[in-house]
Amino acid sequence: MKYVDEFRDGRLARTLAGAIAREASAGREYAFMEFCGGHTHAISRYGVADLLPDNVRMIHGPGCPVCVLPIGRIDMAIRLALEHPEVTLCTYGDCLRVPASEGLSLMKAKARGADIRMVYSAADAYALALAHPEREVVFFAIGFETTTPPTALLIRQARAARLANFSVLCNHVLTPSAISTILESPEVRQYGTVPLDGFIGPAHVSTVIGSRPYEFFAEEYRKPVVIAGFEPLDVMQAIRMLIRQVNERRAEVENEFTRAVTPEGNLKAQALVSEVFELRRSFEWRGLGEVPYSALRIRSAFRDWDGEAKFGLEFRSVPDNRACECGAILRGVKTPTDCKLFGTVCTPENPMGSCMVSSEGACAAHYNYGRFRDVAVRVETREAV
Repeated sequence: MKYVDEFRDGRLARTLAGAIAREASAGREYAFMEFCGGHTHAISRYGVADLLPDNVRMIHGPGCPVCVLPIGRIDMAIRLALEHPEVTLCTYGDCLRVPASEGLSLMKAKARGADIRMVYSAADAYALALAHPEREVVFFAIGFETTTPPTALLIRQARAARLANFSVLCNHVLTPSAISTILESPEVRQYGTVPLDGFIGPAHVSTVIGSRPYEFFAEEYRKPVVIAGFEPLDVMQAIRMLIRQVNERRAEVENEFTRAVTPEGNLKAQALVSEVFELRRSFEWRGLGEVPYSALRIRSAFRDWDGEAKFGLEFRSVPDNRACECGAILRGVKTPTDCKLFGTVCTPENPMGSCMVSSEGACAAHYNYGRFRDVAVRVETREAV
């Protein structure tokens, strides 16, 4: 297929749904995790879950970069912006609304007078530093392997240009480490409360790292992985491929997204990231806790552009809101509708947790595309009768 619309063809989707229903064995349950928040939104937006048989279940994973960022990292950025009036802090729009400590967020810190600006890319922050040499421009960088190369490129450019008023707070995290943590979690490995038969591998991340890093999970944990694009037919075909692997007792890495993903990935991007960044020994994730070697930091050769070092910032761990189930949702232990706050106190207009803030968050997907309001109405009607 050549055009995007062809990957949204309703007739083909119904044909695929029929094939999935035939191939899903009636004698067993299937549970697959879509790691990426983009897949979560595709599944919700296009009603993919409604086309699946009852014994095929999708579990949401931690592949939302805003969602997995712990409160302590947001607090660090807020402290920097409020305590250093010479700083202009730049970050993506979703980050501005994530609830932090003491009822604050980056947006509320901006209302208190901090110079905090929304940007669409790291390049916007770099351009701002060039245009305002009198300001200390700090880019609050987040994201998985997809957004890491652009950050690395700008740090390298800043060193080449000797742009002293530009720096980065690095929060870039790694997909394979998160998958390992999920598979090693007690819910999956010990108690079996989160049954996992396989993964839909992320699309954009895999264009950078390739398909080979997932081979470990197929070999070591016997969990099949199918890398898929973001369109509904991509996701449905990936589910069908996973069902086939489970039925045939195979555990392999397959690539449905061949139009963009190769086994080796983008070697130039990987080399650039390796030049500028190195592994952190440990990094705290929301929902997953401390995960060893799961994030990147700026190498000492680029220390002058490392915002944490430049401003002497320290990370302080902060517990999540006890009433918010975002952490459990990111681990696949609970769904958004299991949270008592969902759709009542917690909405996109008034988010209590990061999963409702981000455009890739599972709670936002369920709220924007789900049918939880209809379910509630039916329950109330039944009780009234």
